[in-house]
Amino acid sequence: MASSATEYVTHHLEHLTVGEGFWTLHVDTLVVSWILGLIFIGLFYAVARRASVEAPSGIQTVIEACVEFIDNQVSESFHGPKDFVAPLALTIFIWVLFWNLMDLIPVDLFPELLKLVGIDYVRILPSADMNATFGLSLTVLALIIIYSIKGKGVKGFGKELFTHPFGAHPVLWPANFMLNIVELIAKPVSLGMRLFGNLYAAEIIFILIALLPIWAQWVPGVAWAIFHIMVIPLQAFIFMVLTVVYLSLAYEEH
Repeated sequence: MASSATEYVTHHLEHLTVGEGFWTLHVDTLVVSWILGLIFIGLFYAVARRASVEAPSGIQTVIEACVEFIDNQVSESFHGPKDFVAPLALTIFIWVLFWNLMDLIPVDLFPELLKLVGIDYVRILPSADMNATFGLSLTVLALIIIYSIKGKGVKGFGKELFTHPFGAHPVLWPANFMLNIVELIAKPVSLGMRLFGNLYAAEIIFILIALLPIWAQWVPGVAWAIFHIMVIPLQAFIFMVLTVVYLSLAYEEH
């Protein structure tokens, strides 16, 4: 029983892959992420096309509330031009939210369905794939550097790297530079690891619950799903807010 349980858990943690070594692609993560991204774009586009001031639909009201909420968060945290940061924050929040919602789908549903067409391994939760979370956080790292240069200029950014926090004396430049590089790298690492760790742990618990007899799965499964419903938007919100805060810290000279 222990062996079969181990094989079951291991099987559910395997990805559908193409390639070998460093160039291995997790096809399931890529496909699910693209599908969810297209659903996000299509949903918002369709609602925007049919938006009505006199008789707004329920989904329009929800999306307007979400957009207003994200815009307020960006206004409070980011004091530079919002023309890019606000849409970025909205995209991150909704896309990561959609990622996380995949964890509520029964763990055996898609693996069993895809077995019928000869696919043995599949994981549909991008948030539990470190490649996805770090891919998103590395994009944030690139934006941090871009906004540092945009807000301070190349000279100002370079000066900050070498003179903060200990001072501008040349003897202190190496220590300043090392500390700033560590801080710069820690931001995307913490972003990626936080999202991955929380959703990976949640996925493991759902898999372990699925090991129980069907009649015994309902109580722990429903209880964990209800609790997880609170975690799903919270993790998307944290990723979004920290991204905006990091960009604000990068953009502001002080």
